[in-house]
Amino acid sequence: MIYQTFAEVYDKLMDQSLYSQWRDYVTKPGPPPPPPPPAFAGQPILELAGGSGFLAVLLAQAGYQVTDFDLSDEMLSLAAEKAEEADAQLTLIQGDMRDLSDLPPVPVVTCFDDSICYMANLEEVQQVFTQVASLLPSGGDFLFDAHSLYQMDQIFPGYMYNYQTDDFAFLWHSFVGEVPHSVEHDLTFFLYDEGLDAYKPLTETHKERTYPINDYLDALTASGFEKIEVTADFGRQPIQADSTRWFFHAKKK
Repeated sequence: MIYQTFAEVYDKLMDQSLYSQWRDYVTKPGPPPPPPPPAFAGQPILELAGGSGFLAVLLAQAGYQVTDFDLSDEMLSLAAEKAEEADAQLTLIQGDMRDLSDLPPVPVVTCFDDSICYMANLEEVQQVFTQVASLLPSGGDFLFDAHSLYQMDQIFPGYMYNYQTDDFAFLWHSFVGEVPHSVEHDLTFFLYDEGLDAYKPLTETHKERTYPINDYLDALTASGFEKIEVTADFGRQPIQADSTRWFFHAKKK
């Protein structure tokens, strides 16, 4: 396969084993034993920053009515291809999760893969939370994850990753960001151009930021959420000092 877009390569490099764990976090909340029944079975689910549709397809195959909402048209095009290949029904909507005013009410909203960390500041994070709350009924569920302080401050700075195939090469270098608990990822893809018979570079900079857990809790509470559970390891473990990702499950008041 010749990859023509940044989204295609990014999608290819994503660790696909994570998606089944996100699915299980949504469908099987709570520690075993005994295993609880599937959560939200058959209900509509709005997946914010759903990207190329890996998780959306898994949830649809599990019987949920899934809307994949993403900022990128390219990612949604990939989601449409995945849905067709899997014979899965998805609703695809392009938009900015800071403004969900055009969407219908929904009982469950998710936002995974640290997508909330792409908000520029805590005010934007709370803006997303408020928008989500506006769609949920009382008792509705909001599930999301975020990079931990340990991941952002200890793991990411200086991180480097290189990957190469016959079709493309990929360079990832992470730097400390300009504000506390933030990072900048410089991503460079070299995509093979058949017309030029050469590799063409594409570069993007991704900026992420996280906050202490109490800041997330305060923002959720101020946005109308309660009964907030915070865990690690896709809901399987309590938070530890070296947890790399935090998982939040909040109920709308």
